[in-house]
Amino acid sequence: MFIEPDRLESRLREEFGGGSSESRVVVRQAVDLADSCLYVDDVGSPLTNDVVIEELSDAREGTPAARWNWWIGSLDVAFGHYHQFSVRRYPYDR
Repeated sequence: MFIEPDRLESRLREEFGGGSSESRVVVRQAVDLADSCLYVDDVGSPLTNDVVIEELSDAREGTPAARWNWWIGSLDVAFGHYHQFSVRRYPYDR
């Protein structure tokens, strides 16, 4: 696996803010996407922490989940079959 979950969670919070619950859900979706091999099949390169951070940095603004959903939406428009990796809900940090 090319996603390092603990490191990705830290980087998401450092780069984009948001709470730990939100970042954990994004990481879980990133791991699921990497495990599915859809990204590597469509794009031709593996999904890594750096790719996730770089792609989410292209979003104009937002928390990790908002940026993730923006990117997943772009992938879904380009290739289809990515909507299943959207973040729909996550427990809010208190």
